[in-house]
Amino acid sequence: MHVLSRVKALLPHCCITLGGPEFLGDNAAFLRRNPFVSCVFRGEGEEVVPQWLRVWNKPDAWEEITGLCYLDKDGNYHDNGLARVANFQSLTPPECSKLFNWSKPFVQLETTRGCFNTCAFCVSGGEKPVRSLPVETIRERIQTIHDHGIRNIRVLDRTFNYNNRHAQALLNIFCEFPDIRFHLEIHPALLTEELKTALAKMPEGLLHLEAGIQSLREPVLAVSKRMGKLKDALSGLRFLCSLPNMETHADLIAGLPLYRLEEIFEDVRTLAGYPAGEIQLESLKLLPGTEMRRRAEELGIRYSPMPPYEVLETREITADELQTARQLSRLLDGFYNTPAWQGITRQLIVDHEDFLHKMLDYLIELRVIDQPLGLERRGIILYEFCQKHYPDYTCAVSRAWIEAGMSLKKQPAERVRTKHVTPPEQWTVCFGTYHEGLRLCLLPGENSGITYWYGFETENQASKPVFKATAP
Repeated sequence: MHVLSRVKALLPHCCITLGGPEFLGDNAAFLRRNPFVSCVFRGEGEEVVPQWLRVWNKPDAWEEITGLCYLDKDGNYHDNGLARVANFQSLTPPECSKLFNWSKPFVQLETTRGCFNTCAFCVSGGEKPVRSLPVETIRERIQTIHDHGIRNIRVLDRTFNYNNRHAQALLNIFCEFPDIRFHLEIHPALLTEELKTALAKMPEGLLHLEAGIQSLREPVLAVSKRMGKLKDALSGLRFLCSLPNMETHADLIAGLPLYRLEEIFEDVRTLAGYPAGEIQLESLKLLPGTEMRRRAEELGIRYSPMPPYEVLETREITADELQTARQLSRLLDGFYNTPAWQGITRQLIVDHEDFLHKMLDYLIELRVIDQPLGLERRGIILYEFCQKHYPDYTCAVSRAWIEAGMSLKKQPAERVRTKHVTPPEQWTVCFGTYHEGLRLCLLPGENSGITYWYGFETENQASKPVFKATAP
């Protein structure tokens, strides 16, 4: 906005117009606060922006442009409603533009516009009707993306499985491109048996699923107007998390009305037990144009008037508690959502109700909760924490440390033996194949009486073990 204000000062006769989700609400206050902006678009702009470009310098004709909001020369506010694309299928695909950016490692592909759901916190909650591209058009666009060397596609359907027949057709197309990874948003409460069967048969690694769950509390989902029964959502999420051929991430939203801090901690434990591939904990943003923003006072929500409009407190969660939820999100990202430490972190979360609280207090005490920490530093912190609070788990941290390829000279590997290590008469192989060229190390177990053996290749000096076995 600062740049635009200076452009207007240098070029007073230029016409500045803006668009996007920022302007889905009432735009009068914004236009009066920023008089250097001539007008803004509300809604979908592909059809109406070209219409406006033909009359951009004729403000008297702007009243005919659907979705345009502006102040006339007398300062009167004009609101032309909400623009909706009438023929979604006829739009020129973005990747056909000469300006399309092919330098990123992924491409976003909008195969459906609109959303059947009615979530009060989402800008898509009122987007009706739902419009989908023909299956053959989607295949052609994926082929174009594939031809440009892109191997990650983020499908922008708000709910991929809102129409199970359409979802199954797309899954069949995805199988035609086994070297592409498709990211999908899926509603676990709406999984049919047919779609479950199809998902279970998908090639390993082809799909990455984001399961919208938001909260595991029925009253929270009800006030948020999210469709689907909680019981069905939990059953569907448990099924998705059990699939070995894909990873499913689950998300929670702190700051939703009726959602308390301790319930968030409990829901994290539940998701860890499923087990979710990642647990993403975000803070609610009251975006312009959403029902929840319009009802903020009624629902007891206080939020920032400046972008990104984050919730500051509700009747059920204080500002300090929201800060704790933000810190919990940092803990999850640093440990649970990191493959090297996920297994042991999940085990601690599930086994000990107080683990998340203790670990969070520990990170705050060390003053590292908001610091970017390397993989090794996080492993050392986790090891020292377990030494202090859960000593029976230090061996598990050591195993995770070794299997992540960390240095055998650092603290978490202090019990590892690397000299004069020879194979026992019998062992149970966990992974890899043993041969005499491997460099062996030995990690004594704690209390269990089990010894762990790891083998490393000596020729390429790889840091990660290629062999693991256990023996009494």
